[in-house]
Amino acid sequence: MQPCGRLYVDHAATTPVRSEVLAAMLPHLGEHGFNASSLHAEGRAARAAIDAARTTIARLLGAKSREIVFTSGGSESDTLAIVGGACAARRARGGAHVVTAATEHVAVLAAMDVLRERGFTITVLGVDSEGRIAAEDFDRALRQDTVFASLMLANNELGTIHPIADFARLARAQGVVFHTDAVQAVGRIPLDVDTLGVDLMTLSAHKCYGPKGVGLLYVRDGAALVPLVVGGPQEAGRRAGTENVAGVAGFARALDLAFAERPLEAARLALLRDRLETGLCAAIEDVRINASGALRLPNITSVAFAGIDSTELAIALDLAGVAVSAGSAC
Repeated sequence: MQPCGRLYVDHAATTPVRSEVLAAMLPHLGEHGFNASSLHAEGRAARAAIDAARTTIARLLGAKSREIVFTSGGSESDTLAIVGGACAARRARGGAHVVTAATEHVAVLAAMDVLRERGFTITVLGVDSEGRIAAEDFDRALRQDTVFASLMLANNELGTIHPIADFARLARAQGVVFHTDAVQAVGRIPLDVDTLGVDLMTLSAHKCYGPKGVGLLYVRDGAALVPLVVGGPQEAGRRAGTENVAGVAGFARALDLAFAERPLEAARLALLRDRLETGLCAAIEDVRINASGALRLPNITSVAFAGIDSTELAIALDLAGVAVSAGSAC
């Protein structure tokens, strides 16, 4: 899956499609590539494939099938959750205050900019030296006019895992709709929507060996959304557009494999991460492992080398046959 002699260690940016996932997709890219909204037998077969995928994913997440909305990816899911969710919450409650954090993915922060343009006030929480958000800071940020909050489950650059269940509990006590971007967490830590207690959750297929161009938004029963993509009744009216049957089928297969393999795979990755970090610190002076004191994802390491520009280092490593990122690819 990679050029001979090269080492690809940028799976936080994207993962290659697994052979089992491709096998699940291929029929829907070829002889069974029909429109799931059509009423004829071929269309009904495509609809059945989407329904089966939705059932599988809902089971894995501890959700109901009707709570799963398929999208084009993590960025669209974040935008739908934040813009659609906050606007719906403002209609219901009248407030226009939203809480997020400075270390969120750019898709979240860009959606917050859209809310500002629509008259919302945004509180952006800072983090400590380990990339952690303090629960007391979040609690203090909640106001009488707060209607929505979005905090990521695990950071895509540092790997820091946040106590989302605690944040969601604080939000729920004040009637605040809570969203989490859980894109980086799939296959790395347990994911159950009831345990997390969130109203909305974003996932993306290409972070767990699935195809690019497909994601989902978990929408808890009762959580309202103003749709952003209109023009059809798909996804129960929450996201219009002809369904990506092949992508959805591949997403379900990728998630099924990721959830089944997570315990052993997460332990394996943590050992590799720790071995790498120990070796770097032993071999090179003035090395800092960022967020080393925080609870982290097992597959992400963030390393700082004194006096070395990160972009120049990433380029040098690329020329040496090692693919890394100096930060988020986005």
